[in-house]
Amino acid sequence: MLAVAVALAATGCAAGTGGTASGADDAAAACGPSTVKVAHRDVEPIGRPVPKLPATVASADGKKVTVKSADRVLALNLYGSLAEIVYSLGLGDRVVGRDASTTFPAAAKVPLVTNQGHDLSAEAILRLDPTVVLADKSIGPPEALDQVRAAGIPVVMIGDEQTLPAIGEHITAIAAALGVKDAGARLDARVTAQIAAARKTAPARGTPLRVAFLYLRGTSGVYLIGGRGAGSDAMIQAVGAQDAGTHAGLNGFRPLTSEGMINAAPDVILVMSEGLKSVGGVAGLLKLPGIAQTPAGKNRRVVDADDGTILNFGARTGETIEALATAVYRTCDDAA
Repeated sequence: MLAVAVALAATGCAAGTGGTASGADDAAAACGPSTVKVAHRDVEPIGRPVPKLPATVASADGKKVTVKSADRVLALNLYGSLAEIVYSLGLGDRVVGRDASTTFPAAAKVPLVTNQGHDLSAEAILRLDPTVVLADKSIGPPEALDQVRAAGIPVVMIGDEQTLPAIGEHITAIAAALGVKDAGARLDARVTAQIAAARKTAPARGTPLRVAFLYLRGTSGVYLIGGRGAGSDAMIQAVGAQDAGTHAGLNGFRPLTSEGMINAAPDVILVMSEGLKSVGGVAGLLKLPGIAQTPAGKNRRVVDADDGTILNFGARTGETIEALATAVYRTCDDAA
């Protein structure tokens, strides 16, 4: 994720134009820090399907790819969602390597094939002798995947859209590539139902809370705010809140500025847990440009979420939405 963050920061962009605070002056907006606690830290397999292969599928890069074996699987991307889907399909025992974002317990002992900058190593992949590699455009470099293809290993590219509707598309594509279409249909139905149920857990409100997602890597000097299409906006909207970056006219991720934060005027600031640690916790966060001047900063209303869940858009997204709603709308009475 760091590689993407640095690239986004390098683009530069005006802060956009925002407005005043949302006016959501209530207990949920003024009760200090809280943490998103997903009910299940680990994946829950849909069953133990037996792959029906060979299968020829359409890769997201326009190629037709034939997969003959799912005995040794690699599922690699920036967010850890592809591996999460493979494990949720019941094929986790076939996964032989992982990316740095695949952090759930079931995969903890699987060898890494990326560095902390999320770059792939063709040599590390080939040493694991995979029979199929699943990936998307969020991870690279492309040359590494080209080397894997040149070695005769099928590489199936999956769409890289980070939206709620795309989750089902990714599940279907992965299930087809691994020869477990029926399991894919069951998993898609389960995830769709969980997301629908989770969205109903957010309380009905007159004025929605305004929530800003910040991507922070203090050790690398990376400080970004999410806007329309960043992925974080979909999660914020799923709990009935307003994305502050979108409100301020931002698209994607943009460098954090004092003007941008004041324009966004969030009631709540949402961050990844490791990112919050990297800036010295809530106290350190309040020292970043414009944070202390926002309603969220004044109330120390900061919500942190595990790095492997909040932007994952994988099979546990429904649980994450439910946990996010609980954390965002936590009141002081809940914390007592």
